Amino acid sequence: MCDISIVIPAKNEAKSLEKLLPELKKVLPDAEVIVVDDGSTDATISICRQHQINVISHAYSMGNGAAVKTGARAARGRTLVFMDADGQHDPAVIPELLSKLDEGFDMVVGARHTSTHASLGRWGANAIYNRVAGWMVGRKIEDLTSGFRVVKADKFREFLHLLPNGFSYPTTITMAFFRSGYTVAYSPIRAHARSGHGKSHINLLRDGTRFFLIIFKVGTLYSPLKVFFPVSLVHFLVGVGHYAYTYFSYGRFTNMSALLLIVSVLIFLIGLISEQITMLLYSERK
Repeated sequence: MCDISIVIPAKNEAKSLEKLLPELKKVLPDAEVIVVDDGSTDATISICRQHQINVISHAYSMGNGAAVKTGARAARGRTLVFMDADGQHDPAVIPELLSKLDEGFDMVVGARHTSTHASLGRWGANAIYNRVAGWMVGRKIEDLTSGFRVVKADKFREFLHLLPNGFSYPTTITMAFFRSGYTVAYSPIRAHARSGHGKSHINLLRDGTRFFLIIFKVGTLYSPLKVFFPVSLVHFLVGVGHYAYTYFSYGRFTNMSALLLIVSVLIFLIGLISEQITMLLYSERK
């Protein structure tokens, strides 16, 4: 078994790969490099073969996350390196991430500097994602959506069934690691501008909504009360406030107040049961 496997999901990034693959060989000549071709229509496959790189092709485009899962299953290394094929990630940074991993962490994420985000809107969205996800897992998250990371292969494969096929695999794996008690570190990096003729396949509005759904999905999977308790509390406070208003205004307790208070109790109990189910499932898996 080799020590390091580099997994690169790629879709129509032949121009970038032509520059990236030789650089990878210079930095990590002994590493296994796997390019997962996600239904490309350009010269991605021929470029990989030209540089004698192992390429796995999807019959049709399945998504970035699906390509990551395909590469993770095929990789033989004990340590996995994930990076984009569009030239934004510098191969020279990989030894720094690996060195950080050797300090005892289970995963090290390349955290992008603020100035290297594609746009102000993208930076703002990522800042919100980081705050919300950090609250859900109880830890500071510096870059939730970075695709440049190194991780121990056995621990990463534990969560393959959770990873979506789209572009939010970094979100899911980061939150899953934190909630499972695995150690995660961040190492500052500067992302380069996209090279080649490929273009980003992320839509800020559509995929932004999906990111939030993933955050709450993983949050409810590992800590349901983080979601259910605030919702329950809001209903309770509104119910009490509505009762106070109707009592002092009309001297009576209304059906709406009763409904809000009952719903708040039901939501809290559902969260409590979900928390117990999560603990049982997690203990059985361990």
